[in-house]
Amino acid sequence: MSSKGKKSSRDDKQYVSALQVAKHAGVSRSAVSRAFTPGASVSAKKRVKILEAAEALGYQVNDLARGLLARKSRLVGLVVTNPELGYRSHLVAALTKALIHRGSVPIVINTGRTEEELVAAQKTLFGYRAEATIILSGSPPSSFVDLARRNGQPLIVLGRSETGADDVNIDNEGAGREAARFFLAGGHRRLAFAGALSRTPTTVEREYGFRQEAELHGAAVMIGNGSNSNYAGGQEAAQQLLSSETRPDAVFCVNDLVAFGLIDYARRHTRMSIPDDLSVIGFDDIPEAAWDAYNLTTFKQDASVMAAHAVALLDRREADPDHPPVHERLSTRLIQRASTRVPAALHP
Repeated sequence: MSSKGKKSSRDDKQYVSALQVAKHAGVSRSAVSRAFTPGASVSAKKRVKILEAAEALGYQVNDLARGLLARKSRLVGLVVTNPELGYRSHLVAALTKALIHRGSVPIVINTGRTEEELVAAQKTLFGYRAEATIILSGSPPSSFVDLARRNGQPLIVLGRSETGADDVNIDNEGAGREAARFFLAGGHRRLAFAGALSRTPTTVEREYGFRQEAELHGAAVMIGNGSNSNYAGGQEAAQQLLSSETRPDAVFCVNDLVAFGLIDYARRHTRMSIPDDLSVIGFDDIPEAAWDAYNLTTFKQDASVMAAHAVALLDRREADPDHPPVHERLSTRLIQRASTRVPAALHP
């Protein structure tokens, strides 16, 4: 057979159409449409025939076409920088799961760090007419927020605040204050905070609460900042803090990744023992925090809980577009492990 007479493998793999289901079930094309439309009128007997035909053929509703007709894409953009890192990866996973359960289609937009990457990400998100945007802490620039607002998109911001937008935040300042009290109750007096030069809102708030509470009780706080709030940044912060003549005896780290870097540096380069010489508290309680290598005392930030609150805010905003911005603040819980000495008051 000539190449003209051959049917390509691509042609053989067309999606099953509603018309094919109609023919298989012996009903009209419109009956198939009504069977898959919630609340539409179709007899129970006919619906069963249609569903059986759809199952036999492997038919799936064309949600893209429906979205175009309804002028509603069901796409929800998750805008995030470095979605693969630390707590952020778990939050993205929890959000995608919650959104799919809601019936939405999550699309993760990794903003990158260069101007070209940011522009490309912006075009992708708004070019597909996403019905809502969820922005994660630490990213992106305000241009994303402005464009979403001008396009009338519901906007949910996590871990930061933007004027006119709904947001879900952690009580970072309260956690910082609790970390300082915990160290002081354990007899520590040379306190330190390991953060990052990026100075995201979460970093600023955790440092502020920690310093304020420590100074309230007469303890000074040393500051070490890595380039970023990741493992390498933790090593950089450790080098700054542990190379000084007066080393701290307790460090509150802005997140678990920074804590891991700091602990490894302390053990390898200074021969300090954790927690005998140095107590360490992290933040997030990512799974690696419980590994034997770290056994890290840390504040639990539950990604599933934050995702549930974000989706609830999205539902509320779509139901009442004119409702004043909602600001939710979630508490955290200190998970005590072996990276800190237990305060005397907590001994049995």
